[in-house]
Amino acid sequence: MSASAKKTSSSTSVNHAAIDPAGFVKLGIQLPALADTLAQAINELGLSLSETQQRTLLLYLDQLLLWNKAYNLTAITDPKEALIKHVIDCLAIIPHLPSGSLLDIGTGAGLPAVIIAICQPERACTALDSNQKKIRFIKQISSELGLHNMQPIASRIEAHEASYEVVTSRAFASLIDFVHVAQPRLAAEGRLCAMKGKAPSDEELQALEHDWRIDTIKLTVPRLHDSRHLIELSAKNV
Repeated sequence: MSASAKKTSSSTSVNHAAIDPAGFVKLGIQLPALADTLAQAINELGLSLSETQQRTLLLYLDQLLLWNKAYNLTAITDPKEALIKHVIDCLAIIPHLPSGSLLDIGTGAGLPAVIIAICQPERACTALDSNQKKIRFIKQISSELGLHNMQPIASRIEAHEASYEVVTSRAFASLIDFVHVAQPRLAAEGRLCAMKGKAPSDEELQALEHDWRIDTIKLTVPRLHDSRHLIELSAKNV
């Protein structure tokens, strides 16, 4: 990626984002509208992101779509839909995340790990996935975007040994399964944060509530009409 691709237009604002098109390949003529949609969503979520961070989020989206076929990253190919269902969807959890080092299990294309790393450069983020092709993509994009706080690792969670203050996932179908595999990687007094569509069932909550304090946060994701929740769990025995 050229140096000019990393520069941010000084005319970017919350209400109308005019992003320098240099360095973008897939977003093309949709870039101004996508930049506006992103800026408005950031404002609605109450986030404080710089012009450079907003541009970096769009560059990530551009590269995600550019390399999608080679790395099999997403079934969504429409730029606006991908912006809403991937980038903005992940942005919605950031105001609720506890502080500290973060592990994203089953990160896929880096969702939410890359989004968090862009928005919170002070946080150490580890993106973990057993799919080596997807981890290669994250390594490539992290280098190009200058994400020095991102560590992509190709591994199964069972073979990973470090511990973290926050463990996230966007991919696990079962909350119980996520807790089972994530708990060994959780530091003392850490939090598990599971991105889910629907809220957990009573059966899931009852299976976990003996050992875990559970907070179900209903999320409002700008431009997305589907149900979204963030489930935060902390162990009772610490």
